[in-house]
Amino acid sequence: MMDFLEEPIPGVGTYDDFNTIDWVREKSRDRDRHREITNKSKESTWALIHSVSDAFSGWLLMLLIGLLSGSLAGLIDISAHWMTDLKEGICTGGLWFNHEHCCWNSEHVTFEDRDKCPEWNSWSQLIISTDEGAFAYIVNYFMYVLWALLFAFLAVSLVKVFAPYACGSGIPEIKTILSGFIIRGYLGKWTLIIKTITLVLAVSSGLSLGKEGPLVHVACCCGNILCHCFNKYRKNEAKRREVLSAAAAAGVSVAFGAPIGGVLFSLEEVSYYFPLKTLWRSFFAALVAAFTLRSINPFGNSRLVLFYVEFHTPWHLFELVPFILLGIFGGLWGALFIRTNIAWCRKRKTTQLGKYPVVEVLVVTAITAILAFPNEYTRMSTSELISELFNDCGLLDSSKLCDYENRFNTSKGGELPDRPAGVGVYSAMWQLALTLILKIIITIFTFGMKIPSGLFIPSMAVGAIAGRLLGVGMEQLAYYHHDWAIFNSWCSQGADCITPGLYAMVGAAACLGGVTRMTVSLVVIMFELTGGLEYIVPLMAAAMTSKWVADALGREGIYDAHIRLNGYPFLEAKEEFAHKTLAMDVMKPRRNDPLLTVLTQDSMTVEDVESIISETTYSGFPVVVSRESQRLVGFVLRRDLIISIENARKKQDGVVSTSVIYFTEHSPPMPPYTPPTLKLRNILDLSPFTVTDLTPMEIVVDIFRKLGLRQCLVTHNGRLLGIITKKDVLKHIAQMANQDPDSILFN
Repeated sequence: MMDFLEEPIPGVGTYDDFNTIDWVREKSRDRDRHREITNKSKESTWALIHSVSDAFSGWLLMLLIGLLSGSLAGLIDISAHWMTDLKEGICTGGLWFNHEHCCWNSEHVTFEDRDKCPEWNSWSQLIISTDEGAFAYIVNYFMYVLWALLFAFLAVSLVKVFAPYACGSGIPEIKTILSGFIIRGYLGKWTLIIKTITLVLAVSSGLSLGKEGPLVHVACCCGNILCHCFNKYRKNEAKRREVLSAAAAAGVSVAFGAPIGGVLFSLEEVSYYFPLKTLWRSFFAALVAAFTLRSINPFGNSRLVLFYVEFHTPWHLFELVPFILLGIFGGLWGALFIRTNIAWCRKRKTTQLGKYPVVEVLVVTAITAILAFPNEYTRMSTSELISELFNDCGLLDSSKLCDYENRFNTSKGGELPDRPAGVGVYSAMWQLALTLILKIIITIFTFGMKIPSGLFIPSMAVGAIAGRLLGVGMEQLAYYHHDWAIFNSWCSQGADCITPGLYAMVGAAACLGGVTRMTVSLVVIMFELTGGLEYIVPLMAAAMTSKWVADALGREGIYDAHIRLNGYPFLEAKEEFAHKTLAMDVMKPRRNDPLLTVLTQDSMTVEDVESIISETTYSGFPVVVSRESQRLVGFVLRRDLIISIENARKKQDGVVSTSVIYFTEHSPPMPPYTPPTLKLRNILDLSPFTVTDLTPMEIVVDIFRKLGLRQCLVTHNGRLLGIITKKDVLKHIAQMANQDPDSILFN
């Protein structure tokens, strides 16, 4: 008699693709490992050093994730900036300079025309040697569309050929992975390389998408790859998920230059299990990532983001009314966007459209580029547009949005008073209104295509445009009607009362909140972005209003809606289960179903077990004393069984199909000439979670959520009756909500 598991077998305790991890078992294994290291550390100096290095490895891993995420984010920012400008022209003074840097180095540039310098040539200047006239406009138009199509084609082709998982935002899948699901390759090296390259191409193509969501995916890929350098994280799926939570924080930190917002985003939006230790490590990873990006200085302005602004005018209590109106707009836009985008993505999945991702991307890119070029606000990159909308007009601003009539002699304290709008402002309002309509419609069709596409920036752009339009309207109202009761107590003539840029910022927060349903992390991200601590109350009012309005029209945020659309087995922790069903109503087998497939502890041969494995697709099997008694002994995973039997056949002579398998502590003496028995007690989980058949389902759902269970066994007076898996729970919740229970599959 031999026990083949005295030595650990490679592969035992690991999981198949598209399976859920067993959180309880993983945490238990980590505690055992830690206890063993601690006990050994008292025996020798080398063991003590090993113990210290084990404790320090988590912090070292966070340092590496922060450095790698920050470096990649800097590379993406610089490349995207250069390639976006490539659509409009090229720098003859140095091909690697974007438009802004090209004219920085020029000696022939004036402050008013700081965007025009002899070193920067538009495509019409290069091709037909002139920048004037209709033909030059057509040449520039054609080159703009051509470059956009080329970038989009390269992006979708690379994703399709090398890394299909590199498409989309990545946040719905990361939420699912952090809840314990395994999608092999989703956070692998190929996905990281292709996502980094195609993200630059997708952003540069001018499509209505952002790089912020995909940067979270990029940071999580960095975290997952670096985990393989440390045994502690490589061999434990639960520990690895703690690292991925911290990596998600680093991703938001570099996306928005908001380290604290990143930590809160990870806690509020993506993480399933977030212990205090993970909070500290997330904070450290976000700090290192932001510091690295700041060192690279991708925008040349010592800021971490393109749209950093500072406002100086305090806001007045009355302004909460327009801020709340922006919150209502954000909630309505969020609910509308989610419904229409999910309907379009479902159509893509269920019709022929899904078979032609390259054609779809090229068509959407062509429409976007053709409609975008004539309007300067759609032609510029979305980040630059948001920067322009957030901007507080100064005396030296040459933008059309700042084309006010100057009817004053001096400005007190460096602040400009409210002024009447000039021709440029009215022209900009019309263009922004058209931009708003285009962004609202085109973003619905862009998000979810087979290229990396984030949603943060397009949502913020929609809100920022709406906010700026409302802000300019309020400003003009206050200027022409400062004697009205709502203004006369706080806004005198010649004072700087309304800041349109602040309205743009509040609108951006409202729309982003309406789509994602973020609240705390959103407000923190926004004030870290803008350095405006005194504007927390307007941001909070808008974020909360948009969440309430959007929740009233549909319970799910965009990421949860995509999780449900894709059929990922994700158990939402925020929703209550309010139905009065029992465990016996949900368990398998039901009445009239075939009996539950079980293994007995000491009477089955290798052949019996192998035939059960080949005839079924279950992830594991309950082990009972005997088929008659049905008294529960434990639970064994299918993968562990297969690996252990294969290993036994290789390692020891005599193990044949008639060898008996034992799950007991001691095996009875065997008659002579019988083949050797196989003892597999070590792979048996002796403490599987059990509930009785009369346990209310709300308690069962709570157990699954809080312990991250894969399955739970149902007993009656100690006898095994059935089993409830995570998928059964999800199907039951869907059924109770009058949805199709068969949609809960990994599609």
